[in-house]
Amino acid sequence: MKFAVIVFPGSNCDRDVAYVTRDILQQPTRMVWHQDTDISDIDVVILPGGFSYGDYLRCGAIARFSPVMSSIVEHAQKGKFVLGICNGFQVLTESGLLPGALVKNRDLHFICDRVTLKVERNDLPWTSCYKQVEKITLPIAHGEGRFYADDQTLNELENNNQVVFRYQGENPNGSLRNIAGICNGKGNVLGMMPHPERAADGILGSTDGLKLFRGLLESVLLGV
Repeated sequence: MKFAVIVFPGSNCDRDVAYVTRDILQQPTRMVWHQDTDISDIDVVILPGGFSYGDYLRCGAIARFSPVMSSIVEHAQKGKFVLGICNGFQVLTESGLLPGALVKNRDLHFICDRVTLKVERNDLPWTSCYKQVEKITLPIAHGEGRFYADDQTLNELENNNQVVFRYQGENPNGSLRNIAGICNGKGNVLGMMPHPERAADGILGSTDGLKLFRGLLESVLLGV
């Protein structure tokens, strides 16, 4: 299974993600510069966290126009897997691959902390290693992580079972309906504000995030 980690100017979590896919999971991993367009050999595209293009205009607003994004949209439309983490989630909403928007945190402060999440569904390849409604702990680090959408969009997300992760207990940023991560209708595109790659190695004190990557890998390899 071959992973691509997209590198935008200002990405700073790209090597962290590659460490998980390449070194922990032992899977072929290619760092793809934002100006490259050929990802035809890739099975899973990951848009990492960071500050793409310095977060000018708004987070993800410029990155969505990078040459690689048209290839990623095509990749997703073919049913292949795309994961956006933090800034990557923002890019996915800006590009229209996921609904809604990520806006400034409720208290207008940058938040760097660990949060408790509830796994809303475990029938996706992404979440197949989790138990239904399992509580997990992942780090967050963002200034514009509050998920926002109009009522119609929120209701559609709920009715279509597209909410994958919710903040459990204290909502750190004011996200509507405690949403921390969503998928598209097919379930092959996932966006989340918390950082699973920062909880994927025992040396960091938690491997709750590794289950996300391992679940995807095992589901695909087993043909689930």
